[in-house]
Amino acid sequence: MNPVLTIAQRAALSAGRILLRHFDHLERLNVTAKQRNDFVSDADLQAEQEIIQTLRKSYPNHAILAEESGAQPGQEEYQWVIDPLDGTTNFLHGIPHFAVSIALRHKNRLEAALIYDPIRQEMFTAARGGSAQMNDRRIRVSGVNALENSLLGTGFPFRHPTHQPAYLNMFSGLFGKCMEIRRAGAASLDLAYVACGRLDAFWEIGLKPWDIAGGALLVQEAGGLVSDFGGGNDFMQTGNIVAGNPKLFKALLQEIQPHLTSELAR
Repeated sequence: MNPVLTIAQRAALSAGRILLRHFDHLERLNVTAKQRNDFVSDADLQAEQEIIQTLRKSYPNHAILAEESGAQPGQEEYQWVIDPLDGTTNFLHGIPHFAVSIALRHKNRLEAALIYDPIRQEMFTAARGGSAQMNDRRIRVSGVNALENSLLGTGFPFRHPTHQPAYLNMFSGLFGKCMEIRRAGAASLDLAYVACGRLDAFWEIGLKPWDIAGGALLVQEAGGLVSDFGGGNDFMQTGNIVAGNPKLFKALLQEIQPHLTSELAR
């Protein structure tokens, strides 16, 4: 395995053990509201600390961007992007669908990615220019070539109420043109599922870099396409993302674009 991914995997496994210990005793967790519909718990904080400590042992000069502790500058042009617990709301309600996401950027280009589901013990990994894998088995995006036969993933813009009308128009337009739509509550796993063909495509509004980084590279290295709503490469900046297999990607983008507001079209 790529040496960077070996260290990331070590960090993710340690964080996963912390999350599972807390998941068995949710009634003991201290939970704080960061903002409306956005929470942090001891589980998030401890898992993030474990990941950072593990990465720092091997890469002390790398910068870090983590969901809970924010940006930590480094002396090199490498940056780790970390979400210690994607799917916090699921986690806090005892829903067994959440993940650890770790990615490495060099000069703002994604180079390595890992998403770990500790409940199912599924480890998704990818390195730029190599294949995407799940538990050391190569994965590929699906071959579904018609929107009417597709299973789509999405997420609601609950932190961005101003975008709800545009999103609901997108949802309504797609609802009658695809097979079904899933909203599972962890964007990193949605993207990992696109990479391994469980979902055919995915879209969401207003995500953070740590929600996107790991899954975006996974999809690309599994043969899929990823873009912002304009079809460009600014999804890490805008937080608006479309991902899918090459046969469905364009069709999904075309269905979304007529419903974009001026803010979303930037």
